[in-house]
Amino acid sequence: MPPIVRRGFLAGALALPFAARAQTQESPEERRQRQQREDWPALGRYAADNAKLVKSGVKTNIVFMGDSITEGWRRQRPDFFSKGRVGRGISGQTTPQMVLRMMSDVVALKPRYLHIMAGTNDVAGNTGPITLAQTLDNFRMMTAIAQAHRIAVLIASVPPADHFPWRPGVETVAPIRAINAGLKRYAKTAGATWIDYWPVLADAGGAMKPGLANDGVHPTDQGYDLMATVIEPFLRARKI
Repeated sequence: MPPIVRRGFLAGALALPFAARAQTQESPEERRQRQQREDWPALGRYAADNAKLVKSGVKTNIVFMGDSITEGWRRQRPDFFSKGRVGRGISGQTTPQMVLRMMSDVVALKPRYLHIMAGTNDVAGNTGPITLAQTLDNFRMMTAIAQAHRIAVLIASVPPADHFPWRPGVETVAPIRAINAGLKRYAKTAGATWIDYWPVLADAGGAMKPGLANDGVHPTDQGYDLMATVIEPFLRARKI
């Protein structure tokens, strides 16, 4: 006698493979669009990692907040992220998305310091048009949130780039220089520490030096190692 199968169960069982297959067949752009619809700031990206870290009781000394450049740093140079150094970069993110991640990805971890490196994707317009003033305001909001929770802030320069492969034709050098000039001024007035990676990364024209970025934007291993020479003295002096 054949097994009795409930109609609802059968429908669900048949639907599962199709749903799974549909998700695996998503293009990168479709995945991005779904992410934008379902969790625009990507609060779920590090939710499990954050919960695990808090539960462990391990002290967080510094959180690195940022986009794909920060995410790549953690992936390509994991030894830099020693115990107490936490990477919270998400590819493609803009500063308004990071503002919304501050409580879950930074404050909840109770770090001593916060390193913010962002703005590349603001210039690219990844989440729509954004003015220089709005980008700087988002840095002000992230800094204010951190300082309200007694977290010292390190504001990093937007890394150099003379083009964006994913946004052909977008002007990059002048807007990045403008953001960095504004951030440097703001860091002084806000009591934040200015971390400038341009001297080791940029050529005279505002592009990445040869060999430091395969696509002109994202650092190579050598690029990250040079960035580490800039910030390591600060971290070591404070036993971070």
